[in-house]
Amino acid sequence: MRLALICTEKLPSPAIKGGAIQMMIDGVVPFLSKENNLTIFSVTDPSLPDYEVRNEVQYIRLPSESYEIDIAKILTEKRFDIIHVFNRPLNIPLYKKASPSSQFVLGLHNDMLSEKKVSLENGKEIVNSVERIVTVSEYIKQTVVERFPEAESKTKVVYSGVDLVEYPPVWSEKGKQIREEYRQKYNIGDKKVILFVGRLTKNKGPHLLISAFKAIAKRYPHTLLVIAGGKWFSDDGINNYIRYLKKLAEPLGDKVIFTNFIPASEISNIFLMSDIFCCSSQWQEPLARVHYEAFAAGIPIISTNRGGNAEIVSHKETGYLIEKYDQASEFAKGINFYLKNPDTINSITRNARELVESNFQFHHVASRLTNVYSELIPKQNNDHYRKMFRSPLFRF
Repeated sequence: MRLALICTEKLPSPAIKGGAIQMMIDGVVPFLSKENNLTIFSVTDPSLPDYEVRNEVQYIRLPSESYEIDIAKILTEKRFDIIHVFNRPLNIPLYKKASPSSQFVLGLHNDMLSEKKVSLENGKEIVNSVERIVTVSEYIKQTVVERFPEAESKTKVVYSGVDLVEYPPVWSEKGKQIREEYRQKYNIGDKKVILFVGRLTKNKGPHLLISAFKAIAKRYPHTLLVIAGGKWFSDDGINNYIRYLKKLAEPLGDKVIFTNFIPASEISNIFLMSDIFCCSSQWQEPLARVHYEAFAAGIPIISTNRGGNAEIVSHKETGYLIEKYDQASEFAKGINFYLKNPDTINSITRNARELVESNFQFHHVASRLTNVYSELIPKQNNDHYRKMFRSPLFRF
């Protein structure tokens, strides 16, 4: 099958600058490319060639200024059986016109069919013109179906995942080794580390963690707060919100560490050096991939019951779930819960790791995507894909 994956115009693929879409694509490519002729479109980057073939996968990178037009031109010249467009529903009509014989899948990692993003008329046209819509959570699926009931039958949930080779649990020998190495790198010693990972924006809530940590630091002097992330993925620039965060952290001195942007290849190591991970999302989070990462690393998680987060975080079973998401005191309670009950951590983190092992590895994601694609291919090819699904490569 000739399959095209079209990223947004924001970040390149592979995920050298991060990005949930790019990281998911990196994870599924080794599986999808075994059975398909795979082409990935993304934006150009100075560190990557405009065109290359890696492990039999074609990467076509185009300038952001003319990204959609350039892709449409290529689609008129190069035929694909299925075109999977990520997070850009408004580009579907253009691509459909360029390649009318292709089957289209719209992938949604965010609520991109909301009233703020797409008019009702355009949304109906888009929903009718795609064969399938895949969403990263049940929450995002419901945002689509509530506005466009006609999308119900063609919308599938395809959760993301992680590569467990990159995420040895903290109790494994490799995990312990990485933990010690990175704790030395950041001069942490034997302190307890509370971790935030993400873009430094108000809707991610790091200001609430700093406020919560003021109470924690008084009660538990042997703790640190590590804030890993930058203004925008690989951009470590300073804006008013980041100035506010650093001003808020000033009274805590060296008890708060700002790491700036962490490359995707090092994120697992940051989790492993830590003791508690906090996802302080204030917005309706689609389902942040940091949950899968913390689960895989064996780090106890505190998260907000926003958007799709609660689809995998069960309170005091796989994590600690906060209902009053905008209250700093609630995060302090969550941190205090883990620090006061170290015996509870073992059962929670083991449950979470087992959940990832059984449901959220990248071969699971590839299997779910392949199931979606197989529904769209000509009937005569179904026997081939049925055999493929029985392969150990795609077993859950």
